Amino acid sequence: MKNLLSTILTILTLAVFMPAMSQQRDPRTREYISPTRIMWMKHKEQISHPEYLLRQGVGQADLTNSHICVMRSTATSHPAILLDFGRELQGGLQITTGMPANHKPIRIRVRFGESASEAMCEITAENGATNDHAVRDFDITLPWLGVREVGNSGFRFVRIDLLDDNRELHLKEIRAISQMRDIPYLGSFRSSDERLNSIWQTGAYTVHLNMQEYLWDGIKRDRLVWMGDLHPEIMTVSHVFGYNEVVPRSLDLVKETTVLPNWMNGISSYSIWWIIIQRDWYYHHGDMKYLQQQKDYLVELLQLLFTKVDERGVERLDSRFLDWPSNAHPEAIHAGLQSLMLMAMQSGSELCHLLGEDALARQCQQMYDKMKSAAPIVCQSYFNSGKATTAPGNKQGAALLALAGLMDAQEANDKVLAIDGGHGFSTFYGYYMLQAMAKAGNYTGAMQIIRDYWGAMLDLGATTFWEDFDLAWMENAARIDELVPEGKIDIHRDKGAYCYVGYRHSFCHGWASGPTAWLSQHVLGVEILEPGCRKVRITPHMGDLEWVEGTFPTPYGVIEISHRLTPEGKIKSIIKAPKGVKVVK
Repeated sequence: MKNLLSTILTILTLAVFMPAMSQQRDPRTREYISPTRIMWMKHKEQISHPEYLLRQGVGQADLTNSHICVMRSTATSHPAILLDFGRELQGGLQITTGMPANHKPIRIRVRFGESASEAMCEITAENGATNDHAVRDFDITLPWLGVREVGNSGFRFVRIDLLDDNRELHLKEIRAISQMRDIPYLGSFRSSDERLNSIWQTGAYTVHLNMQEYLWDGIKRDRLVWMGDLHPEIMTVSHVFGYNEVVPRSLDLVKETTVLPNWMNGISSYSIWWIIIQRDWYYHHGDMKYLQQQKDYLVELLQLLFTKVDERGVERLDSRFLDWPSNAHPEAIHAGLQSLMLMAMQSGSELCHLLGEDALARQCQQMYDKMKSAAPIVCQSYFNSGKATTAPGNKQGAALLALAGLMDAQEANDKVLAIDGGHGFSTFYGYYMLQAMAKAGNYTGAMQIIRDYWGAMLDLGATTFWEDFDLAWMENAARIDELVPEGKIDIHRDKGAYCYVGYRHSFCHGWASGPTAWLSQHVLGVEILEPGCRKVRITPHMGDLEWVEGTFPTPYGVIEISHRLTPEGKIKSIIKAPKGVKVVK
């Protein structure tokens, strides 16, 4: 009897507590944002008091029915309105209605857009618009005197069409619902160049928007965890927000869904990036407990990579990919994969030593030496491909060759990376091109490319950085925050390639945030020398700047940094580091 009562009590306890145990708290918060302007109206004579929609809302219907925007349809004419919420957002829409005479629900069409023209478009194969990943174009019904919340996408612009015939739609409020993590910007960057300041902030905000339940690549399309794409995102997270659980959570998701010998996301280089990320994440945050949890997978993955190298030390990886612009250049891909393998062997050796796997660490070092000896073969193949090394897709190979030590960084800079400035750059691998230019000592050139290439997106009205961009697209292009004037090019509809043609192109992609981390690393000058930021070196490279200041987050607190150019041309630095961090110059 006693055992039976105990069993019953256990079952009842589980019945009470199991639902609570299975719940997951959303790490994001909600903010309601009113539109900043009305960009366009259809049948505007049938819309009264649209300006009321720009008032600060409260999200509550009331019985006064005052300050109401009224849209009136006929059997043949249906009004519509286009709203601008001022900046790229992740989330949905809250619509609060009033009290028309007809109490029946009323139908509207909602279209979200990252550009004004996307919010105005139809979903067709020709223009590339889709509902992939997130439904951004849909019909809904609204209640009489109520509130409805809809949508879950990346957007800045929203178009509302009244669909029903001979109806009045009373709109008290239309507010965007912004969903993102409420976290402080511990890192910062300010300088005498406002353009660089805006670029740093835009990269930080781009990644912040993608820090949802997991660390996504894009908030409209590619709401997925892509391991290779995570590396520049994680560098930005570490330099701006410090430690955040979204990173290990995302790394673990891909690891746990990828059983070896399969490649992460089906791409060999993305499994390699996982190793490099583990090393860089540990150096920033010093979380040995987390690193130890990766040991078994790391060991097995390194052993798999050993089998992908031939007797000459040349990589023989399958599922070959760096980034989309390099896809048409197999020589650049080969150079990049050889380089990534070397970087993985170097990172793997460090991690294995930390984890007590000394024999495997030695194997990694031996493989590193073997693959580095193949540098003449790989570099000759790259330079003798018969293609211009500045063509889109080829700077990727040169950048990785320089970073891996397979090519002299100065040679990579002079012969490839610095040629034609930002032409031939890409949003993802641009980070590594900038890193290679820094390795060559061309900080001033890299800073100018940041201004020209990433700054060009800002010139077109961007508030976040895009999935892809080419400086050639600038010619006769309209801004994304205006309806395209006659004779101008719609850069969203008419440009893009590969999997991001036309309006499918994501205008908020975390992999494009590289300049944020780069400016903190090389202009503020923060270099981590020991895991967990126990020891850092601060060496500013100010280029043509008169001053730069900012902060850098560590597990021990924030380092405060200020550099100013004296009249004598020397740099005067003031550095305040928290206890536990040793700073050397």
